[in-house]
Amino acid sequence: MPQKFRGIDRDTKVVLKALEKAGFEIRESKNGHPLVYKDGQMITTFSKTASDRRAFKNALAQIKRQTGFQWPPRH
Repeated sequence: MPQKFRGIDRDTKVVLKALEKAGFEIRESKNGHPLVYKDGQMITTFSKTASDRRAFKNALAQIKRQTGFQWPPRH
């Protein structure tokens, strides 16, 4: 799957890989944007290159609200 996260900024790649490791499914929209699914239900969409930091934080907040996923992970 090296092509899966092609063209996506570094911070988003790290989160998407952690989400996959936590059991989430990452699909790609027609336009190449990552779609995050848990148990077959879409949770949120990340943009490939966020135009502002809020878009990234809002997507993380949506995941946290619906699934309890913490970023950065707490040990």
